[in-house]
Amino acid sequence: MINIEMARDYIIRSKRFLREAETALAEGDNAASIRRSQEALEMAAKALLRAVGIEYPRSHDVSDVLIDHKDSLPENIKCEVEDLATLISQLASIRGIALYGYEREGIPPSKAFTKDYAERTFLAVKKYVNLIEEIFKNFRIIE
Repeated sequence: MINIEMARDYIIRSKRFLREAETALAEGDNAASIRRSQEALEMAAKALLRAVGIEYPRSHDVSDVLIDHKDSLPENIKCEVEDLATLISQLASIRGIALYGYEREGIPPSKAFTKDYAERTFLAVKKYVNLIEEIFKNFRIIE
């Protein structure tokens, strides 16, 4: 089902999460930046899927759906789908660590990620969120 209102809301939320990731990064909270980056990317990917009428599983990792439906996506993201899917999957796998750390080992989230990794993650996510936002602007889904 295509639900443009939901897709629009998702991309707006994605941009908010991205701003929060940037703030956390600037404040030296690498784990929070990674967690918010993951949420931003998840929401952007789900916004894209919803806008083109592709149902996705109610999970944090929609990488398989993106790959399976690559041909249904706008041209300017088709060439990026494999890298986008890899990033989504990678971040979905560490979203819990970014919130809770390695509990069994006694490693808090603040010690789980380096600044370099958080910066690279943020920049990669920003690229895809902006690309998806541009698709929405081109199709006049958002202003």
